[in-house]
Amino acid sequence: MILDKNTAKKTAELLLQINAIKLRPENPFTWASGWKSPIYCDNRIILSYPMIRNYIREEMAKQLESLYGKPDVIAGVATGAIGIGMLVADYLGLPFIYVRPEPKSHGRKNQIEGRLEANQNLVVVEDLISTGKSSLNAVEALTNEGANVKGMLAIFNYGFDVAKENFETRDMELHTLGDYDHLIQEASETGYIKEDQLNTLLEWRKSPSTWHP
Repeated sequence: MILDKNTAKKTAELLLQINAIKLRPENPFTWASGWKSPIYCDNRIILSYPMIRNYIREEMAKQLESLYGKPDVIAGVATGAIGIGMLVADYLGLPFIYVRPEPKSHGRKNQIEGRLEANQNLVVVEDLISTGKSSLNAVEALTNEGANVKGMLAIFNYGFDVAKENFETRDMELHTLGDYDHLIQEASETGYIKEDQLNTLLEWRKSPSTWHP
């Protein structure tokens, strides 16, 4: 869910400005899942632009506090959300931890890195939501350790139906600074994409798992 439409528009503008969002309808990307996609989002690029990362950090911190008050801990999902999650935690003066996709195979075999105590209130920070599977895997790991996960806040959401269903099934609240609809609108209005590219991007979002160029 988008909390602030002005923030969603500004987030889309900034992501396009630094090419964190790459739109390539004529030469699609292949995701790790095998899906063909005319769009690729790499929010880690934000960390290389101080003014933009500060904007994202402050907007996430403000929305997080507005939605949940001050939790005990901020958790980032490895690896994409470690940087931005730590920035948000620092801005709010809160402890930070991060969650691996799975436990390490050596050492202490941790999946959660950092200090987490049972019954602590926690908000998960993500960089990107596609199907939501990896994000919800992190939530499961945290709840298994006794954390009280209040919700999740992400930078960008593709808005897939499967993600919505996954979050509803787990009864997990999700908010994002920006989303696909605001991104495509901004890209179209500013001439970043042409009309035929816009049509391709809209068609892809209807059924991303089966779409082919």
